[in-house]
Amino acid sequence: MGSKKRDRIVNTQPFVSDDASVASSRKRSKVPKTHQKQEPLINARMSSKIMKEALAQQKEIDDEENLENNPMSAVFAAAAAVTAVEEKKLKEEQEDDIADIDNFDGKFEDDSYQEDINEEDEKMFESFFVKNAPPQRTLADIIIKKIKDNDADLAEEERPDPEIDPDISKLYKGVAKIMSEYTIGKMPKAFVLITKMQRWEDVLYLTEPEKWSPNAMFQATRILAHHLKESQIQRFYRYVLLPRVREDIKKNKRLHFALYQSLKKALYKPAAFNRGILFPLCKSGTCNLREAVIIGSILEKCSFPMLHSCVALLGLADMEYCGTTSYFIKVFLEKKYCMPYRVLDALVAHFMRFVDEIRVMPVIWHQSLLAFVQRYKYELLKEDKEHLQTLLQRQNHHLVTPEIQRELKAISPSSVSTINKPIEEDRFDIPEVPMEED
Repeated sequence: MGSKKRDRIVNTQPFVSDDASVASSRKRSKVPKTHQKQEPLINARMSSKIMKEALAQQKEIDDEENLENNPMSAVFAAAAAVTAVEEKKLKEEQEDDIADIDNFDGKFEDDSYQEDINEEDEKMFESFFVKNAPPQRTLADIIIKKIKDNDADLAEEERPDPEIDPDISKLYKGVAKIMSEYTIGKMPKAFVLITKMQRWEDVLYLTEPEKWSPNAMFQATRILAHHLKESQIQRFYRYVLLPRVREDIKKNKRLHFALYQSLKKALYKPAAFNRGILFPLCKSGTCNLREAVIIGSILEKCSFPMLHSCVALLGLADMEYCGTTSYFIKVFLEKKYCMPYRVLDALVAHFMRFVDEIRVMPVIWHQSLLAFVQRYKYELLKEDKEHLQTLLQRQNHHLVTPEIQRELKAISPSSVSTINKPIEEDRFDIPEVPMEED
């Protein structure tokens, strides 16, 4: 189903529980007054900014993948330059981080973070795993491959050292031992200096991040997130933090609380969080339900900017489907943000991809569709509703599908004007989205 071009921004509808919504629909014959009090619409400029951010992030991801697939290219070349808007936002975020970094006492109340998981649902999610998915890459894997490609004599060594000053190499191998045993206290000053080095990834590799203690990982995330540029910190998230989090969950069936706090700290750079943790996790094709619930709980509890939430939804809607993708889509939908029509069109197209799916869809897929319809049913076009009705005839859940159908039929096109201000602009008149070169 092709998506329609529109540039207006829409408002969300307040979430109502299933029981309450059924009861209320029987008692009243008109739309409640709460629907008449909508938040001010966001102008088309914000819609353009969201699309610009999405395009810029996608370009960075594509460039980075091309560089990694080409061994003759510089592995650690920076992706696309951060836009002027992002630079200003970064400075504001870094100022806010200073107080958090200074006030931390190094102590955690809990040892681990765990979520209850339904084993049957987890098996159903696994049916959507990508077969023969490549293993999770780490920073050590990338550095070792680069070293061995440049020097065939080191091919037999398990963990060769990069070509770097011997004194620096000795110093940071000592830091590696401290980081592996770290529990509380000040971090080594030499570690903070890594952020000022041109070859910071090579030096970070010498500290053996895969052996850091959980508390050391938290401290490192705080320091690096504060000092590194967004294009740099996203690589730390992707090749150091994410593999460590997934390994801990796989090994212990839960996540150490210090690592959980590390993920929360990573949210201070939302664009880097999307590109370094969320998108790689979903694109891996092996994200299980336990990982999605634990990481999703952070997105539920913490603030996440509207612009980056829209970018996340666009990315999740377009990528190859994995069972846990629906979980993250539902998490962002439940934030009840205003969204441009482009995001709604992408979500409609995402759900319509399953109209011919023969596998049984997990319950979370139906729940994400229900959340989407409940919040944005007043902004869906008539043809969108017809397409979704066709989808529901083929993808059915005995408890959720009736509620989705009821939501789609809850309002007629003629009554839209009594709820929202009539759309005066031409929704197909799309403003140009300037790119960096403009």
